[in-house]
Amino acid sequence: MSKVSVLVVDDASFIRDLVKKCLRNYFPGIKIEDAVNGKKAQSILMRETFDLVLCDWEMPEMSGLELLTWCREQAHLKAMPFVMVTSRGDKENVVQAIQAGVSGYVSKPFTNEQLLNKVKQALHKIGRLDALIASAPTKMNSAFGNDSLSALTGGRPEAVKPAPAPAAAPSKGLLNTPPVKAPTAAAPAGSRGQGQLRLASGTQQCVIKALSIKEALLVVKRGDVLPQVLESAVLDLEQGDNAEVARLNGYLHAIVAYEPKPDSDWLQLTFRFIDQDAQKLDYISRLIARGTAQKHFVPGA
Repeated sequence: MSKVSVLVVDDASFIRDLVKKCLRNYFPGIKIEDAVNGKKAQSILMRETFDLVLCDWEMPEMSGLELLTWCREQAHLKAMPFVMVTSRGDKENVVQAIQAGVSGYVSKPFTNEQLLNKVKQALHKIGRLDALIASAPTKMNSAFGNDSLSALTGGRPEAVKPAPAPAAAPSKGLLNTPPVKAPTAAAPAGSRGQGQLRLASGTQQCVIKALSIKEALLVVKRGDVLPQVLESAVLDLEQGDNAEVARLNGYLHAIVAYEPKPDSDWLQLTFRFIDQDAQKLDYISRLIARGTAQKHFVPGA
């Protein structure tokens, strides 16, 4: 029986590597190829057959939605499972993807369990899940349990282990704001000085202390579960009179205590952007050019 094959499509190499590592760790017998955007994936799909496509939405040249629409127009790809892995989790985006024929939806950031459950569900529907499990080494099969269908019911996200806070060197090119006091819990949730940081462990408000084309310095309230270095995340920023929202994909590059004490109630996170989408890069550039990173992102300004 042939190996189960998956095509991973995302313009961010960090996300592609994250997905591939997750799949290979749990399914050693799987065959994986990747593509940097929809156009590249289209050319691969015209010459190769895959059991499943895991695809981002926002990509240059051809978006994930455009690739999905094209796939459903091809006779040999109509029934192929196609799962969106994207930060676009709004109801209207989900509906749009469903109308285009999407098989499943994984919102960024995601845990390994969330991704694996969607993969198992998609492969089970086309009768390829047993083939995937059978191709894994015997010692791995026991990890799936006696009943492979139990994996389809979903699981709780794995616990996020606290990570040691590394020393973070000041980043060059950051548009720094004047020194600010630690934000207060009473800061208005929708204030212009805040954004939303989405982690696998949940969503929380954050203050943007500084911004550059490559990264942002965020201040967040310390919770029961500490964020991890290299953890993937999504930063939602809302700006302008039209409430324009940018969903910026990235990862946590560094984490330090905001206050000079071990029990600091606030953490400072260095959030590195990984998006290559021209529209998002332009959005960040406009924020910096207008000086809004300094003017609007200072608590109490």
